[in-house]
Amino acid sequence: MTRLRKARDRLRKNGTGITLVFIIPYTVLFVVFRIGPAVAGLLLGFSNYQITGVVSWAGLANFRSLFTDPLFWNALRVTVIYTVIAVPLTVVVSLGMAQLCARSIRGIKVYRALYFLPVITSLVTSSVIWQWIYSYNGPANWFFGAIGLGAVPWLSSNAMVLPSLSLMSVWTRFGFDMLILLAGLLAIPKEYTEAAMIDGASAWARFTRVTLPQLKPALFFVVILEVIQSFQVFDIIYVMTGGGPGQSSYSLVYLIYDQGFRYFDFGYASAAGVVLFAITLVVSLWQRRVFREDAR
Repeated sequence: MTRLRKARDRLRKNGTGITLVFIIPYTVLFVVFRIGPAVAGLLLGFSNYQITGVVSWAGLANFRSLFTDPLFWNALRVTVIYTVIAVPLTVVVSLGMAQLCARSIRGIKVYRALYFLPVITSLVTSSVIWQWIYSYNGPANWFFGAIGLGAVPWLSSNAMVLPSLSLMSVWTRFGFDMLILLAGLLAIPKEYTEAAMIDGASAWARFTRVTLPQLKPALFFVVILEVIQSFQVFDIIYVMTGGGPGQSSYSLVYLIYDQGFRYFDFGYASAAGVVLFAITLVVSLWQRRVFREDAR
């Protein structure tokens, strides 16, 4: 027994050492390329950083300039409007597709893979394709012309640009959220649904009173991901609109990019990044609290 205990203790020690061998490199990379830049960005927000590399302490000057800049408030308004449009659309479409993919039909795995394809497609490639779809002679306007409606200025209208970008975002994001919600749906015991059917519950009643309550953890995760993604939208705006027309699609991240890499005002851009992080954190914590209260 003593030898067995010694052998077990030796394996435990070796197991810990092997685990550390795998964990330490990742931890170092995470600190160097994630934590390090985040801390540097926070410090730059309180500094004046010149392109020559000269750094001087600025205190709260960058934040005072930011909060008195109409461009920042416009970028915040655009980001919030985009989030309000894109997040509910993406969640609803993802949930609907997850419900369809949860059915046991022939070839369902193929359909799931096809629905996931937009997620693994480059955002730049998707943006170029959708830019063509939204063009004056593109498929979208061809369809509207075929049913007797006029051409729609999808990306050149102040009123239409954010809904158009949101629709494109839904196409690129719903596959990932669909898989998360699908996993949640498949984890719900069938006995719950069968019991509701025996009690005479309608399909809508089964969905709202059985499926949704059991799906709340997955829904919470999806909503948090989508809110963070929407607040950080940049790629599709950079490729499809460049922040236009005017500044109607000029998001917060586009503001950070513009100030940092066009005007080289890295202190101001870092301050905007800190504010964006704070807003995202507050919204995420608020959503967590709301979901917890609903779960009680």
